[in-house]
Amino acid sequence: MRLIVPIKQVPETSNVKMDPETGTMVRSGVEAIVNPLDLYAIEAALRLREAHGGQVVALSMGPPAADKALREAMAMGCDEAVLLSDRRFAGSDTWATAYALAQAIRKLGPFDLIICGERATDGDTGQVGPGIASFLGLPAITYVSKIGELADGGVRVERLVEGGRERLWAALPAVLTVVKEIAYPRLPTLRGKQRARQAQVPVWGPPEIEAREDWLGLKGSPTRVVKIEKPQVARQGELIRIKESEDVDRAVDAVMARLREWRILS
Repeated sequence: MRLIVPIKQVPETSNVKMDPETGTMVRSGVEAIVNPLDLYAIEAALRLREAHGGQVVALSMGPPAADKALREAMAMGCDEAVLLSDRRFAGSDTWATAYALAQAIRKLGPFDLIICGERATDGDTGQVGPGIASFLGLPAITYVSKIGELADGGVRVERLVEGGRERLWAALPAVLTVVKEIAYPRLPTLRGKQRARQAQVPVWGPPEIEAREDWLGLKGSPTRVVKIEKPQVARQGELIRIKESEDVDRAVDAVMARLREWRILS
């Protein structure tokens, strides 16, 4: 069984910055991590390999620094990793990103499953996994919470839906996007870190994946962020700090007075 896991390096939530001119995320000089939701996809792939044998390949698109995210995936247990990195990829929206990743997957050769995280924390769209499936002409199942048996040339899964779960079957190869309930991600091992440090991570650009350059980057992205605004606080709250025991009585009196002012209490 050959499993491919697309992952993304994202800024720490507290470090997210946007370029107001281009509407793109500022990634240089910002502390970055593996997209937390992609860790669940890695774990799901590793468990399938442990049960059925095979190979897990991590794939990412980003600046050269994204090599670190791929090595973390290898430290967790992925067998190989490939990085798509070139200035021509910069500024890609979800459509252009899915196209580039799909082209890279074609180059990687035969596979059984592509397992993605539900979404990336920096964009929160959940579009890249289904986009890859669309470009490759594959069935896609989203919000997968359990991967069941592999039989009859397909895979049985459960997916979370509003108010319950669905049980579905898809022919292989297929694309799955998984949620946190799929499995708890393992920690990298010392041996895994040593192997990841020594591993060769090939870097591919548009020529290597035979991609159309007019479908990449900002010029190949059909969606744009045209304006960025910070939300304005519509009203100011009243903060009462409690440092001493007598402050509790003062706080309660203030809350009661406010409730009476609003005629919630008489």
